[in-house]
Amino acid sequence: MNSKIIKLFLRISVASAFLSAVADRFGYWPTELSGWGNWQSFLVSTKDMNPWFPETIIPFIATIATGAEIVFAICILIGLKTELFAKLSGILLLLFAISITLSSNIKGAFDYSVFTASAAAFALSMLGEKYLELDLVLFKGK
Repeated sequence: MNSKIIKLFLRISVASAFLSAVADRFGYWPTELSGWGNWQSFLVSTKDMNPWFPETIIPFIATIATGAEIVFAICILIGLKTELFAKLSGILLLLFAISITLSSNIKGAFDYSVFTASAAAFALSMLGEKYLELDLVLFKGK
């Protein structure tokens, strides 16, 4: 397979996973397809995944994570500093995987493929050749 196509597939896969999760917590997915369905349910899930944090800062953590997912997804999708945002995505997903594992068990992290998604993001960060990326236009002479 062509590495450009693989990179594009990874970009779309990682970005769409983030955006799908964000859409779910804002209620944009139909109820029967939803994991959270609304922000309040997502806050409860965030608290369950992070029992070591005081409850008062859970909304802040949830908001930061959601904001990061939106920014990372958009940057990866349009190809803006793809390698950087892919690394950051890999780290964020690995933190999610560790939180799921420590708060419940490793099976949850495996079932939700969070380790796999993290590995995909890290793999994306290693593919330096640009293809259909905004960086090609913005940093053409560099």
